[in-house]
Amino acid sequence: MKITPLAIPEVLLIQPEIVGDERGFFLESYSQRQFDEMIGRHVTFVQDNHSRSVKNVLRGLHYQIRQAQSKLVRVVLGEIFDVAVDIRKSSPTFGRWVGTRLSAQNKHQLWVPEGFAHGFVVLSDVAECLYKVSDYYAPEHERIIAWDDADIGVEWPLSGEPVLSAKDKTGTSLFDAEVFA
Repeated sequence: MKITPLAIPEVLLIQPEIVGDERGFFLESYSQRQFDEMIGRHVTFVQDNHSRSVKNVLRGLHYQIRQAQSKLVRVVLGEIFDVAVDIRKSSPTFGRWVGTRLSAQNKHQLWVPEGFAHGFVVLSDVAECLYKVSDYYAPEHERIIAWDDADIGVEWPLSGEPVLSAKDKTGTSLFDAEVFA
């Protein structure tokens, strides 16, 4: 696996080794031992999530203020633009974002540690995402930062108006949000 820290070095782009021939391909999408060595600590994933969305669906920016979740995200159908926003008040990169394209074709993964808000927009007609999380969903601790918060300034590669859930329409600004210390 090739590991590349992004502009916020705690967020990692993971490129698995792909073995392929005329029959298709094989890749190891997850190895606990290799993952722990890569990030320098042990993470236990407790749940695998699978989402399917159509073009221009924008999910996020989500996080849990307690029972914080780290996420390991990959796409098995289509393409998304995946974003992590540093919401650790004491961090030198507080309020900054990083984004990358994840697709079934490139087979890249994104490691989003605790302390970050996460979101994505679907670039293809349909996309299916699989992601591992390190803690269980706790709706009472879920928080949402507005996807279009001008203070963050995520440059979403939208090809039209985003399709948002009712919940995502209620996102708050970063500076009004409950964030990590």
